[in-house]
Amino acid sequence: MMQNKLLNVKNQQTKGSGAAFLITGVFLTLLVAFLYFDQSSELSAVIQNLGAAGMLLAVMLMAVFCLTPIPSEGLVVVFLKIYGIYLGTFLAWLGCNLSTLVIFFAARHYGQIFFKKLLTPERFKLVDSWVNDKGTWGLFIARLLPLPAFIVNYAAGMIPSIKLWPYFWTAALSIIPYYVGTALVYLGITAKMWIWLVIGGAAILIFWSVSYLLNRKSLKVG
Repeated sequence: MMQNKLLNVKNQQTKGSGAAFLITGVFLTLLVAFLYFDQSSELSAVIQNLGAAGMLLAVMLMAVFCLTPIPSEGLVVVFLKIYGIYLGTFLAWLGCNLSTLVIFFAARHYGQIFFKKLLTPERFKLVDSWVNDKGTWGLFIARLLPLPAFIVNYAAGMIPSIKLWPYFWTAALSIIPYYVGTALVYLGITAKMWIWLVIGGAAILIFWSVSYLLNRKSLKVG
């Protein structure tokens, strides 16, 4: 009986992974198509002319993406192409934060459903252990681990001891270095300002290195 349940869970996770890869592939195809057909920035101009409505749509779209396993970096690049470095990064950050709030309340009300479908016990235990050991600071560290942000959000949202404000500010702050690094790399490539490419690449490399070291530490402790 128990073996059948474990097998069903494994099959669900396999199907979920396959669907995520398929959706990601479709999105990447659309991203490449957009960048190709927008070489003269005509599509960007049309979207810019939408004004506040276009910006609101961008924020909502990013929020939806951040609710899923689909990597949001490609959408960040689209925002940078349309709205420029500063506004594009800001809109992406707003959308990410909006999804963080949605996940918090969804996890509190439907935690068990999300847990079974999206989280493995190992991932939940990893986040939970950092929070139990170091509180809010531990949650911030958990957000720097090499885990998808939405996974950490779901896990953190299901931990009763975590309140809304610590949950929110750790998410809002931890994503800034990565988004800024992505924006600088984009600026370096598109404007051929190699100093920004180096700085942005270094920022992302440092972010990944910290994640790697924290992950190694958590594995040793576990």
